[in-house]
Amino acid sequence: MTRSKGRGVSRRRFMAGVGALSAPAAMGAGLSVTQSRAPRSIYEELGVRPFINAAGTYTALSGSLLHPEVRSAMEEASRAHVSIEELQRACGERIASLTGAQAALVTSGCAAALMLATAACVCGEDEAAIKQVPDTTGLKNEVIFVKEHRFGYDHAIRNVGVDIIDAESATEIRDAISERTAMLFFLNFAEGRSAVSRQDLVAIGKEKGVPTLLDAAADLPPVDNLRAYIEMGYDLVAYSGGKALRGPQCSGLLVGRKDLIAAAYRNGPPNGDTVGRIAKVGKEEIVGVTRAVEIYADKDHGAEWERWESHVRHIQSAVADVPGVRSERFVPEIANAVPHVAIEWDQSRIDMTRADFAQALSDGEPRIEVRPSDPLAPRLEIGVWMMDGDEYRIVAGRCAEVLQAAL
Repeated sequence: MTRSKGRGVSRRRFMAGVGALSAPAAMGAGLSVTQSRAPRSIYEELGVRPFINAAGTYTALSGSLLHPEVRSAMEEASRAHVSIEELQRACGERIASLTGAQAALVTSGCAAALMLATAACVCGEDEAAIKQVPDTTGLKNEVIFVKEHRFGYDHAIRNVGVDIIDAESATEIRDAISERTAMLFFLNFAEGRSAVSRQDLVAIGKEKGVPTLLDAAADLPPVDNLRAYIEMGYDLVAYSGGKALRGPQCSGLLVGRKDLIAAAYRNGPPNGDTVGRIAKVGKEEIVGVTRAVEIYADKDHGAEWERWESHVRHIQSAVADVPGVRSERFVPEIANAVPHVAIEWDQSRIDMTRADFAQALSDGEPRIEVRPSDPLAPRLEIGVWMMDGDEYRIVAGRCAEVLQAAL
C-alpha cells in the first residue's frame, strides 16, 4: 500500500501539535527540554478560531460548554462496555423521575427526538411497519400542525414519510383529524403566534385520542419547564441536551408515555433496519445528558439568574458614557428566556450597522460572536448566559472600544 506525501495531517503530526514535545522528541528535534515549544490547542492546530459566546445556545455556534461534572461522567462512561438497551432503560428511569414523565429516552439531539416520536406514533412497535417506513402506505401517515408553527425542522418529522396537515384554528384541527392522523404537533417557541394555544392542542388530543408532541428544544430555563408540559398532559415532549442543560451538544431528550417511549426506542438505535438508526447515540452521551439533567434539576437557579443580571449591568455600564448610545435589558418570552442586553446607537453620530459592529467583534482578538438580529439596524443584542468566567468583562470593554472608534 502506498501513501501520498504532503497531503492531510497524520495522527502523529496532529498529536505533536496538540501537546508539548516530550523530552526525547525535543532533543531529537535539536531543542533542549527547556526550549521545547508550548502546547498548542486542538483548535489552533486545526486553524479554527474559538470565540467568546455572546449569542446563546445556537447549534451553529456549538451550543453550550459541557458542565465539568458532565465531562467527568462522560469520560468515566467511556472506560467500559455496556448494553445500550440496559443503559437507556436505567438512564430513562432516572430522567423520568426528574421530569414527571412515565418514561424517557436519550436521543442524538432534539431533532432526533422529534423523528423518533413521530415514528413511535406511526409505527408503534409493529415490526412490519418499522421496516416499511418511510413508505407509510396503509399506516397512519398524517401529522397535524398549527399552520404558524411550520419551522426549519419539519424534516425531522417528515423523514418518517408522513404528510403535514396545516390547520389555523381549534375547529380546523378537529375537522382535520381522521383515521389517518398519527399525531398532533406543537412548537412551544411559537406559543402566542396563533389562536391555538398549547393547552388547546393537548385538550384536542385528549378529546380525540390522538397523541400530542411538544417541541421544547430551547425552552429551559425556567427549570419548571422540565415538568410543566408533561403535567399539562402532553404525551411526548422533546428537549435539547446541549443547550441550557449543558450536556453533550449531540444529545436530546424525549420524555412521555411509557408505551410511546418504548416504541420510539424500537424505531431507533441501536436497532437495525429502522428509520431512526441514523441517529445513533453513544454510552457517553446517554450518561452525560442524564448527569446534566440531575445537575440542572438541583442547581441554585436564583443565584445563577442574579449572576447573569450583574453581567448585563456591567456591559450596560461600560457603554453608558459613549455619546449617542443607549442600552436596555430584555428577556425573550420563551426560548432563551434569560437576561440579555441590547445596545442601540444614533446612526447620525455613529455611522455603523449591526452587521458592522458584529463583524468588528468577530474579527478582533479574542473573537466574539453575538446574537443574530437585523443586520442593518442600529442595535446589537448580547446574551450573557453562555459566557465563561470573566468573559463578560472582555465583551463589555470590546463593545465600548468599537463604539468609540466609530464616532
